[in-house]
Amino acid sequence: MFRRRFLQLMTLAGAGSLAPAAKAAQTKTVTYHIKGFSCITCAVGLDVMLRRNKGILRSHSTYPEAITTINFEPTIISTETIKSLITEMGFTAEEKL
Repeated sequence: MFRRRFLQLMTLAGAGSLAPAAKAAQTKTVTYHIKGFSCITCAVGLDVMLRRNKGILRSHSTYPEAITTINFEPTIISTETIKSLITEMGFTAEEKL
């Protein structure tokens, strides 16, 4: 009985994960090479500050590579705005191709 209820709950949880997949189609990802990182705290701080902005869903920065990957909603925030936010934080961003 418990196992069957558990499987039902897991099925419902799995069905709920279909909605974010539809949302993912409306998002974009951009990768920047960042100049100005001097430590891991710079990378973490940039991520925290970027995630506070509406439209930015995910930000992941790495210190040794000096790369930031940002997943965002282009209908809410533009790449130009993201780049200016990075500049305001004291870093230089160049789009990585």
